[in-house]
Order: sequence, then C-alpha cells, then structure tokens
Amino acid sequence: MAFYRNDPIMASSLKDLIYRLEEEGRPGLRQNISISWIRYDEPNPIAGSGRGTGWLNTKLIYPASIVKLVYGIAIEAWIQENLITDSEEIRTATYEMLANSSNNATSLIVDILTATTSGSKLKGEEWEKWQLQRKLINQWLQSLKWEELKGINCCQKTWDDGPYGREKDFYGFQNNNRNALSTDATARLLEAIMTDNILSPLSTKKLRNFLSRSLDIMERKANPENQVDGFIGEGIARSNPQLWSKAGLMSQVRHDAAWWYSKEQNPMLLIIFTNNEKLARDSFLLPAIANELNNL
Repeated sequence: MAFYRNDPIMASSLKDLIYRLEEEGRPGLRQNISISWIRYDEPNPIAGSGRGTGWLNTKLIYPASIVKLVYGIAIEAWIQENLITDSEEIRTATYEMLANSSNNATSLIVDILTATTSGSKLKGEEWEKWQLQRKLINQWLQSLKWEELKGINCCQKTWDDGPYGREKDFYGFQNNNRNALSTDATARLLEAIMTDNILSPLSTKKLRNFLSRSLDIMERKANPENQVDGFIGEGIARSNPQLWSKAGLMSQVRHDAAWWYSKEQNPMLLIIFTNNEKLARDSFLLPAIANELNNL
C-alpha cells in the first residue's frame, strides 16, 4: 500500500503525458522512465497525507547522486543517536554533498557512516568485515520498516570516473551490488525530510537548507551545475516557487527529486528517473514533465 492516496485523475493525466512524450520522438520512454507524483491539500502537510500516482514507481534503478539524500539523512540520524560526534568538517561535507553534489564529500560521509575507507583490494576476514560495515546504512533503512524501502541498496560511494580496488570488488559481478532506488522510495524519504517525519526538526531543517535551490536566472547562469536547468526546477521556474531538490546525472541516467510550493499552490512532490543514454542527454524532458504536471 502506497504512503499516499492513489488519485485516478492524476494517474490518467500522467499516463497521457508519458504516451505523448514518447510519440514526440522518444521511443521506449514508457519502459525507461519512472515517476512518483504527489500533491498535498494543505500548505503544511503531514507525512502520508498526499494524493498521487506513479509510473513504474517501484522499479529499482541506479540512482546516481540521488542516493546522497539517503546519506544526508543517515549522517543526521547517526549524530542524533550519538553514534558519531558532529563537527564542522561533517557539516561542510554534508552541505557539499547535497548542495553541490560533491563526490569527494560523499566519500567522506560514507566512510564516517560505515567506519570504512577506500583502498586496495582486501582478502579473507578483513574483506568480510569491511563488507559488513558497508551494509550498515541498508540495515538502518530496513529498520524503518517502510514498505517502499524493501529491496533498495544504498551502500556504494559515488564516483567521477568509477570505483577501484576494494570499491570495485564491492560492486560485485556485473555490478550487481550497485546502488538501487525506486521513485517511491525516494519520494518517501524526501517527504520525510520536508515534513519532519524521520529526524528531529532541527536536523531536517538543516537538510532542507542544504537542498534549497535558487531559481534566479543570473545565479543559474553563474553555476552551470545548478541542479535546476535540465531538471524539474527549470520546468516550474515561471511559477516562482520555493524549491528543494536533489538531481542525479551520469551517462546513462538523468534523475531529479523535488518538493516545491508557492503562495498560490500547496506543496507538490515529484520524482523522475530516466534510464538510458539517450534520455540522459535529453535536457528538455524533465522540465517539460514538471511544467505540465505543475499546471494541471
């Protein structure tokens, strides 16, 4: 059962949009896009109060930098439970990971969360212990007992050009241990941040500050990696909302996870994953979907 109420009118609108976008020159779009789309009827909603729909929304897909949402929540949870001590370095790394999508900062955060480090190949008992430690984040996620999180995998660092040494071994045969998320899992995690439903209000406020995006055109031009242009934010910019988001982009995927609202509109949550090389290069698609859904 979804954590939001299924809305048949939204479902019909989403299906019509996906079919139309496929017919406009994106063969195979229906099989290579996943969406979770949720509207809220109150300006300050509580978790689980939304109505929405999805398209392949439980399909597990490599999330690229979307996984940094998980690591951001986890580092705050570890601090909250006194498993680690907060520090200026952790705060800076968490900011860089979420605000600027730094892979180097993400590497540090994963090391802190799991008490592991990258390096040369390991063998025997040392290798087995290292792998167990890396699975701590997955164990914590499963302890939440959220249906949407079953089967997901969030244990790998993110890379500029790929893993080496023990990290490459940990990816498994044919990369079968890569990170994997669904749009519904991502939606529930982002909703939890935005509604204070997973951490203390102070911790979720900190994460929201790191995820806040400027839609100012001059600021976007000054930062080509702004996580707005080519993503959901570009499609909703004309409505001048407040926006919180985290994008993911690499050669095979283009993803975004966004929550926004304005004076005229209650909050909306939209997660879009696309999964092939052609769609990853399509900087028009995510803004087009966001613009149309925002105006329905």
